Formats: sequence, structure tokens, C-alpha cells
Amino acid sequence: MAFSSRRAGGGWASSLLPTARHGGKQNRKLRKRGAGAVIDFAISNFFTIGLAITVTVFLIIVFRFAAVPKPLRFRGSSQVRSFRTRKPVANKSPNATNLAASVDITTKDLYDKIQFLDEDGGAWKQGWRVTYRGNEWDEEKLKIFVVPHSHNDPGWKLTVDEYYERQSRHIIDTIVETLSKDNRRKFIWEEMSYLEKWWRDASDVKRDSFINLVRSRQLEIVGGGWVMNDEANSHYFAIIEQITEGNMWLNETVGVVPKNSWSIDPFGYSSTMSYLLRRMGFENMLIQRTHYELKKELALHKNLEYVWRQSWDADETTDIFVHMMPFYSYDIPHTCGPEPAVCCQFDFARMPEFVYERCPWGKYPVETDQDNVKERALTLLDQYRKKSTLYRTNTLLIPLGDDFRYIGIDEAEAQFRNYQSLFDYINSDPSLHAEAQFGTLDDYFRSLRDEADRRNYSRIGEIGSGEISGFPSLSGDFFTYADRNQDYWSGYYVSRPFFKAVDRVLEQTLRGAEMMMTFLFGYCHKIQCERLPSSFSYKLTSARRNLALFQHHDGVTGTAKDHVVKDYGVRMHLALHDLQVFMSKAIEVLLGIRHDKNDQNPANFEPAQTRSAYDAHPVYKAISAREGTVQTVVVFNPLEQTRDEVVMVVVERPDVTVLDSNWTCIKSQISPELHPDQKVIFTGRHRVYWKASIPALGLQTYYVANGFVGCEKAKPASLRIFSPSKQPSCPASYSCSILESGPVDISNQHLTLTFDTSHGLLQKVSHKDGRSNNVGEEIAMYSSTESGAYLFKPNGDAESVSLPGGLLVISEGHLVQESYSYPKTKWDKAPISHSTRVYNIESTIQEFIIEKEYHVELIGHDFDDMELIARYKTDVYNNRIFYSDLNGFQMSRRETYDKIPVQGNYYPMPSLAFMQSPKGERFSVHTKQSLGVASLKDGWLEVMLDRRLVRDDGRGLGQGVLDNHPMNVLFHLTVEFNISTPADPITISHPLNPTLFSHLVGAHLNHPMHIFIAKSPESISAQPPPRSFSPLVASLPCDLHVVNLKVIRPISYSQQLPGEPKFALILHRRHWDSSYCRRGRVQCSTMAHEAVNLFEMFRGITVLSAKLSSINLLHDDTELLGYNEHFAVGAQEGHVLISPMEIQAYKLHLQLQQ
Repeated sequence: MAFSSRRAGGGWASSLLPTARHGGKQNRKLRKRGAGAVIDFAISNFFTIGLAITVTVFLIIVFRFAAVPKPLRFRGSSQVRSFRTRKPVANKSPNATNLAASVDITTKDLYDKIQFLDEDGGAWKQGWRVTYRGNEWDEEKLKIFVVPHSHNDPGWKLTVDEYYERQSRHIIDTIVETLSKDNRRKFIWEEMSYLEKWWRDASDVKRDSFINLVRSRQLEIVGGGWVMNDEANSHYFAIIEQITEGNMWLNETVGVVPKNSWSIDPFGYSSTMSYLLRRMGFENMLIQRTHYELKKELALHKNLEYVWRQSWDADETTDIFVHMMPFYSYDIPHTCGPEPAVCCQFDFARMPEFVYERCPWGKYPVETDQDNVKERALTLLDQYRKKSTLYRTNTLLIPLGDDFRYIGIDEAEAQFRNYQSLFDYINSDPSLHAEAQFGTLDDYFRSLRDEADRRNYSRIGEIGSGEISGFPSLSGDFFTYADRNQDYWSGYYVSRPFFKAVDRVLEQTLRGAEMMMTFLFGYCHKIQCERLPSSFSYKLTSARRNLALFQHHDGVTGTAKDHVVKDYGVRMHLALHDLQVFMSKAIEVLLGIRHDKNDQNPANFEPAQTRSAYDAHPVYKAISAREGTVQTVVVFNPLEQTRDEVVMVVVERPDVTVLDSNWTCIKSQISPELHPDQKVIFTGRHRVYWKASIPALGLQTYYVANGFVGCEKAKPASLRIFSPSKQPSCPASYSCSILESGPVDISNQHLTLTFDTSHGLLQKVSHKDGRSNNVGEEIAMYSSTESGAYLFKPNGDAESVSLPGGLLVISEGHLVQESYSYPKTKWDKAPISHSTRVYNIESTIQEFIIEKEYHVELIGHDFDDMELIARYKTDVYNNRIFYSDLNGFQMSRRETYDKIPVQGNYYPMPSLAFMQSPKGERFSVHTKQSLGVASLKDGWLEVMLDRRLVRDDGRGLGQGVLDNHPMNVLFHLTVEFNISTPADPITISHPLNPTLFSHLVGAHLNHPMHIFIAKSPESISAQPPPRSFSPLVASLPCDLHVVNLKVIRPISYSQQLPGEPKFALILHRRHWDSSYCRRGRVQCSTMAHEAVNLFEMFRGITVLSAKLSSINLLHDDTELLGYNEHFAVGAQEGHVLISPMEIQAYKLHLQLQQ
């Protein structure tokens, strides 16, 4: 969404004239020009040059004859680009607590250095008055690549279908027709969601023309994901899915695989994205929306192009080259050079005959003709030259486009015709030392790399990269984004949190369904058992694409119009329903109940938790539990380790018994189901809890019975109730007592939680070894009259909303103890109620966690322009330094700065945030959905839960955020103590890692058990045989995570060649801080520093072959992906040995053992 016509309200039309300020020229390294300088240099350095030649010859001999890895070959280039020999990828020991990269620049260092003064730079308002001498291009002429593009949002103000019908289909038609007229014309396209729709509608002639344009290099597909995904809220699972879906469709349809990423509109950038792209075979990236002060600092030192390295990569295997655009927007006024008033004159679609906004600076584009071509060309070239001084090379990139541009032939012709005339003039005058042409992104990067090979742009002492010489290396991420003044885009971390939660539910349901489809095909040896997965393949593909669509940077961000949000929600709801129905049928086949299921057969099971509509809160199905009946419950464990944990289903009657698959009695607990509304505390239904043990990636069967002789019934919890007014009636079957005012505890064998009864808030956590921690839970609200869907701009600090005199219910059982608080607030209906649980069960993750569940209803005009937070005021003093995750993949160090406002100190929190004291105490908040987090005072950690905003924030959406829905936000809180000397967060600038226990907590929270309940009860006299499904020979190592196990091409599964790998296994080895418990508190028996044998991984299935692949499943060149050769060799032998933090994909050929 461009600034000029969309998100900026026209930019700064009242920009001042350029000032005399000249930024940073004196500090730049100047290259000597001219033959005289070369001769002088050669004479003065004769001995050094001779030594260098000798060393070079020696290295050539070594590279030619010794066993040294060959340089990376870049596709599309006839040259082999030289690079420094990479260090081997070491298999890090689990005791290597902190991996740290050596780089030239970190984003932390930039934040420390920049004063964030927002100084007026004149014509380039956020920069300085750019000048040049005029002789910079005498030896190496300026090579200008003007790259036409059209940014097509798959949903924003209109739905994806509305945009397609009204604009996008016409844009692609225009591209095909206008590029075919002149082979000098070029274009790039990014979003496969639109291209796939166009492809279905296009004639064979148009399809052939499109393919020919791609093959002739006139048209380049950049990125090639289903969408241009958000990078703050999206989980790395979903990012992988959306890129893979787009890239694979493109490869199968057009026969091309992208190698350059184009990401101009996400609101900030994550280093996770650069890692994933590198491991997918991408070579170059382009980004745009970074903090304007960071852009200025990087431009001052010609560091806008750099090699992005992961902060944990000590071996330089994750390096990828990045071009950062320097100015305010990606529209034409902000891309040709530093002066938007001039650049706007060269947006020929703003001429009067077109519908676009006129230039707000008062000077308008005119048709280029013989009378004005010289003046126009020299004016444009002046901007090009000024822009080129911000970069090291003489190869210059000029994007030429905006949102939904090139919609018609006349518009496209106006741009191509006028620019070609300007190019012809520039190219005809050798004295200008410039060559301008239309180009693709690949044209630009090829030329830049060629120039970097020929000329040395490296600086003394610069670490650089073996990937490409002459550029600095950088690590870190680019959050939180600000586009001007103190307008920080941290609001979208939380906007529409209901749908952010649905997104994550869809992700983990899709992952579970992918696994079940793999097992259905893998264990099938008769045609009838292939019916179900084969008939479901189209719906699975649709679910993949609906999840992918929501990753768009106006989808998961919550920054679209209300009806567009509804469209996303309906699509996700449909996908979720289809997947749950499939899984309900698949468990029958996998458990051997029925083998001949297909997608048309009705399911005999249903998920325990369902949604009636796209915007409905999920509800639990209640088991009737009538006398003399039994109802089957099947539990699916989507994780790669056996899980022992307490599970729960809802029943209508409390007198039930739980039995395992062998009809053995299991101890269970019954508790009343509580309603989030204080007016009706007890629903009349009940929750039954028991400890379940489920094999890795497997299924286990349980039974809930009423009237089973010889088994103890579920033991009721006891209730204590604090009510300042009328005491609520005690539900039947439970004992109740009055809770007196003052502190009250709930506990298990490890933790004691202390609450203030009057406010119902968690105050303190005591540990069994005598240590304790203040937690100081607070529910507070920001008043924000300038916030919107994108921006968070509070009026001041958040104020507590809890008043003395709330209602508190304590439920205590032998498995689960819970505190449920109904706060008293100044409003008649409080916007929040919340529960806190501890689990009393041994040898599980659950026994060490504090489960917080907030029920949020920020609904009604009482809460207009308010933003709700949960804040923890702990005694884990962190000096306002904390760590939040990037996309659920890695951590980033965050520090609160006084020089930027509150909104700039908020950061994305997709799954985890923690803070650590210098002594090693660590307080963590794990979340099941993406939210925003900050540490504004020493020892404080706050998380924003929801926001309701009346006003538009001036970024083009044209509305506030008022479509709030009731929702539950689930956290797992943990307090940990070090067992050895930990890293000091204050002195160590690189990110710290989660503990092994923290990784396991996050995995359990984000990949919960899938519970299915038989639709109909059976007679208690009918006892089926034991039923379970255990596909793995053994649990995988505790630090190894199965990102996905999937059928690669489900629709064409049966048409694939017999020996072709049909399945993909994607693994991620987590890195963890060994200063804390090294067995994850649950006696982990193996870690991934020991090889896993893929050939012996599955029970009953033979892995005939395993081939290392890129994460998007399209490449097998290990050097292209950054891996070393031993990875590929190990895969062929079935040995998986993954370095910490790495993700690796394997294509598998499976066969059922006879």
C-alpha cells in the first residue's frame, strides 16, 4: 500500500526546499579515479602487489587440485563468482549456550547510536541535501535499471476476489500485451494468489505468451509466494507454507523457480525471513519499510546494501544479499531520487487523462517530446545520480510502480513510451556516463554482482561476507517500524487478535491433517484405504492456500476493511472445518475401525471443540454420559515426543468414569464448568480431567463411561468462593465454602500461587525450595485517541482497571487447581475475566507451568479508543532488557529506550517473551497467538490483549478497529533458575536462547492435543479391542521438532512416478540455553547432537530413500542452500545430524513393510 495514494495521505506536499546541510560525505571512503592514480598506486605498492600475485597463484593451485569446496554458482550467470572459503558447519554441542555471529553492523548498535531527533532534511525530508561532484561515473558509468512493478494486495480495502475482478486480472492482461510489443520492456510480478486465478481464466494463447515472456527474461517472478507475507505476526510454519505453495505452483505451471525476493510492503522485517529464503535457494532480497532513522544512518555510510547474517551464525552459512530502498515509500515520487516533488513529475500515470491522484507538490508530469526531452532527461538523471551516491556501486535500482498500477493499456503505454524516450536520450550522450534501461530485479542484481566482482568496494577492517565481496554484514531485525515523526507501527501486532488466534488454530490443525494424510498413504497397501486421502486432496490444497492467503501483510496483521476481515475469517473457518472432518475420518482408518472411508462418508467422530461460524467463540461438545453408556474419546498427539499430560473433555453429568484403551480404570477429576460472565458463573456442565499418555505423532483411545462397575468415579473438586455481595449458589455434586478476604493460595508439588482475593490477581509464586518471586499481575488500559489499525499512539501510561470487590472462585482438585477471577471495574460489564491453573501431576511439562487464560470482551462504546493489557510487575530485575521471539523461530534482544516513545518500545510477540536478571532468574510468557509486548520499567513485562479504536490512523485504511469479538487468550508463565553461570543480558548484546524447558512448553502450547469424541454413545457392555496408533519407533530427541510431515503433491499423488519421493519431512533443531535445566525438567533422554536415522524412524514403514531438499522442496543443491556437502551425504545414508537452529527438509520415498 503506497504512501502517495494510500497509506500516507499524500506524503509531505509542503516539503521545504533543500537545505545546505550535507550529511556524512566527509566520512565516506573515496575511490581514486584516473590512470595517474592507478600508476602511482602500483609504484608505491610494488612489493605488496607482487606478494599478492604469488599468494593468488598459490590459492588457484589449491582450489584446482585440493579438496576445497567449489565456489557457489549463481543460476543465470555464466561466471563463477569468487568468495571466501566457508568454514565447515560445526555440529554444536548442546552446551554451546550462545552462538554468536561476527558482523559489521547490528540493529542494536544502530539503535544505540541514533538519537531519533527526526531532523528536517529539506527536499528529502528524512535525509539530507544530497549532492555529487560529477566525476563519480567517469570510469564506471552509472547503470540504471528501471523496474516496472504493480503491488497487488490479496485483500485490503477489497477482498482478494474483488481486487482480482476489478483490477488484478486486467493488470496481468496489460503486462502480457504491452511487454509483447517491445522486447526492451520489463516487468516483475510477486503474488501467486492472483496469478493462479488469472491462469485458470486465461486462454492458451495468453498462457503461452506469459511463459515466453518469463523465458525471454522480460518478465520475472519475484518472491513467488502465495502472498507477500507479514513478518511480525506470521509463524515460521505458515511462512514456509505460503512460500512453498506459491513456489511449487509456479514451478509446476510456468516452469520457473524464483531466486530474488521482493518485499516492499510488510511493516518491518524479520531476520527469520532472510534465513528461510536462504534455505529455499534465494540469492537476493529487497526490502523497503524500515525505520526512517535507520535508513538515514545506513545511507550516510553507504550501507543500504548489505549481507544479512543470522545473529547465531558463526559460520557464515546463512548470508543473503539485501537491497534496502532508501526513501519514504515504494511509489514513484519516492523511488527515483531524494526529491519527491521532482520524481512525481516522472509518474506519467498522473497525467490528466488518468485517474490517479495528481502530484501534491504542484508540478505535474507532461508528455515527453523532442522539445523537452533533454531537460526532462537531465532532470531525471540528476535524481538518479543523487540516489546512486547512497550506495557503493554504480549499478542503480529504480522501481517504477505503485499499488494496482498498469491496469490498462493506455496507462502502461504512457509509462513505457515516455521512459523509453528518456532512456534513448541519456544513452545517446556518452558524456553523461550513464546507461538507462528497463530491467527486472534479476537484471539489477546480476549487474551489481558483476560490478562487485570486478571492483573492490570492501573497506578496511570490514568483516563482510564470503557470499559477495564489497558489502558489510549485518544481523538483527527491523522492528518496530516508524514511517515518520513518532508514528510507530506497533498497533498491528495486536489488531484483530481474534483472527490472529484462529490463524494459529488453523496452522496446527493443518499440520495435524498433513501428518494424518501422510500416514494414510504410507500405511496403505490396498486401493480402498487410499480413497479418503485421495478424495480429500483438493480440500487439503484449498486449506493450505487459505492459510497462506491470511499471511498477507494486511491479513494476519488485522489491517483490512471489516468485510475483508470477514472474507479471510470465512475462508479460514471453511478450511478448519474441512480439516477437522478429515481428521475425524482419518482416525477411524488409522485405528483400524474402518478401512474404506472416503471424503463423502459421514464421520463417526467429531472434534471436542468446534466453532459454529467464522466469528464464533469455540465451544466444547458435551458428552451426554447417560447411565449405562460409554463414549469413545480419541486423542492425537501432533508432537514428536510421547506426551504425558492432563487432558480435559466436557460432560453433562458429573458421575463419570474414565477408562483407557484396555478398559483399565484411570483416576480422574470433575470440576464445574465456569462461565466468563459473572451473572451466570456455573454453566451446569462439567469438566473431567485425567492424565493421558499419547505416543509421538500417534493416537490413543479412552472411554468416558457412566455406570462402569469396579471403577472409582471422577473425584469432584472442592470450591471456595469470595463474593463481596450475594454468595452464588453451590452447584450440585460439589462442596463449597466461603473464602475470607486476604491472600489465598492454590498449589501443586512445585508451585504455590498467592492471590489477592479482593482484586483476584496473581501476586506471588513460591517454589518448593523456599525461593519466591513477586509477579504483581495487573489488568490495565491505555487510552489512545490517535491509535489505529496500524499505529499505537497512547495518550499516556496504562491505568489499572481492577477495583476492590471482585468475585473469586477457587476450585481445588487432585489433578487441577484453578483460580477464576471476575474483576470489579468502573463499567457495568467488565471487559475481562481470567483464570489461573496449576496441574498436580508428576513427570510432565504441566507441573511446572502457570496457566493463565484471559477471557476478553472489549465490546461496546464504553471501550472506544482503549487498548487492554496484562502486566506483570516482577522482581526479576532486567534493566528493561527482554527477549521476544521472531516468528516462533528465534529470539531477538529488546531494550527499552527513553529516546523513543512507548509505542516504539513495543515489539511483536508471536509465541514467547522472557526477561532475565543478572543473577539468572528468568520469567517467561508463552503465548498461543501473536500479540505485542514491552518492558517499560525494570522487572515489568506487559502484553497487549486487544484494542478497540474509533479513528483511522491516516495510513489509507479509512476506518478504525471496532469489530472486536469475545475471545480467550492463553498464556503459559514460567519462572526458572539457572544451574550454572548464565549470560548477563546487560553486557551481552546478542540474543539469549530459550531454555530447553521453555521450548517444550511452547511446543505443547502451540501444538495441543487434538481430541475427538464419538458422535454416538455405545452400550457399556460392548468392549472393543484396544486401539492405538504409534507410527514412530521411538520419540525424537527433545530439541528436534517436526515442522511438517506432508504429502508433497496430494492432488497428483497417484499420477507420480513409482520411484519419485512423494513425502516431505521438515525438521528444526532448537537451540537452548544450557545454563538452565538440561533435561527440560522432564528427563529428556536424547538430544539431536546424536544422529537420527531416517531409515529406522517409522514403525512398519520403510524409507527407501531420503534426499536433502530446500525448505520449499524445489532445490537439492546443498551449496546453493548454504549447507555443506556432508548434509546431503548424511541424508542419503539416512543420518540426520542438524546444527542448532537449522531447519532441514528431506524428500522421502516410503513403502509399507510387508
